[in-house]
Amino acid sequence: MYDFANSGYTTVVTTAVYNAYFVGVVAGSAPWATLAWTGTLALSYALIMLTAPVVGAYADLRAAKKSLLAWSTVGCVAFTAALARTGPDSLALAIVLVVASNFFYGTGENLIAAFLPELAEGEALGTVSGWGWSLGYLGGLLALGLCLAYVSWAQAAGHGAVQFVPVTMLITAALFALASLPTFLVLRERAVPQPIDPGQRFVREAFARLRDTLRHAGRFRDLARFLGCVVVYQSGIQTVVVLAAVYAQEALHFSTRDTLTMILAVNVTAAIGAFGFGQVQDRLGHVRTLALTLLLWIATIAAAWFAEGRGLFWVAANLAGLGLGASQSAARALVGYLSPAARRAEFYGLWGFAVKLSSIIGPMSYGVVTWLSHGDHRLAILVTGAFFVAGLALLARVDVARGRRAALAEAGPGD
Repeated sequence: MYDFANSGYTTVVTTAVYNAYFVGVVAGSAPWATLAWTGTLALSYALIMLTAPVVGAYADLRAAKKSLLAWSTVGCVAFTAALARTGPDSLALAIVLVVASNFFYGTGENLIAAFLPELAEGEALGTVSGWGWSLGYLGGLLALGLCLAYVSWAQAAGHGAVQFVPVTMLITAALFALASLPTFLVLRERAVPQPIDPGQRFVREAFARLRDTLRHAGRFRDLARFLGCVVVYQSGIQTVVVLAAVYAQEALHFSTRDTLTMILAVNVTAAIGAFGFGQVQDRLGHVRTLALTLLLWIATIAAAWFAEGRGLFWVAANLAGLGLGASQSAARALVGYLSPAARRAEFYGLWGFAVKLSSIIGPMSYGVVTWLSHGDHRLAILVTGAFFVAGLALLARVDVARGRRAALAEAGPGD
């Protein structure tokens, strides 16, 4: 249900509506507008990278995943609603609010993922993760559908983006707040606080645990290899997620309504991909499933690059939907499979670190390419495809069976 609740934020704010609004209206379609958007997101992801592993370790020590999740939810909802105050003359305010809302979103994303191993046995992680991701895309579908209905009415009434986009921010924030309530009313914190030395501060101990994890990374070398692979291929995924609407608007001249309709369809295929591949993953194997999704991403980039009209780009968009749901679900499950029980939130924090690093590298590379090439979005999307090819090569070096044995052999947090 939390996946259902928070997906509206990424769907509406960073994927379908506000990103194109930021580039076209807030930044006035300036030559640096796309780079400004990717740089804003990069700053928020850098802040998450600095805090995620420690927040995860702290959550393990204090058994505080649920309380920290509540704070992150309140922060994301509040700053998303505040985006309704931004417009053509508020670039600085827009940057601050996007950084803050995305920081709280990303922090909550890591915390909710750490509940997964408490809710499913090791062999069912892929299935349950797939349920979560597919429900998440349905949540994004609902948020997008509500926004599309309002935008259609607003455009029929003669309103422009400056009038209707702020209202979509309020719709997104309200839906996030309401849909997250079942999580806080029903979900239990099953973890128990872990002992620390007398007089030792929890945050200091969290840093100590993190240093211990990094120092003994050789004991979990397949998890480390997989996290490195995540950085590479997720750079491509994050680029597509953050800039698909911008590409459609700038390269193929989609309107806001066209983009919303397309992303609406993509959420359906993403839900199907997450659910379908989640069922297959536990039988086919984590690595093989993920490899199939990366091949699907390579086909997506090729179709988008060749597209001259809307037909082929719609095909590319729906291929991206299938690949998005499947690859995200598979990666989250594999991290849980390779993580020792006493360090799950900590290692999901490292997973969040890897994803957020990719969220800087990928979109920034796209922004830099468009800036240096004077707005050549086709060249930028072609460069994006290289991330998926490299990720496929790195995935071949991960030995899941060996990594699982290492995770099961870990007896305790200090052993």
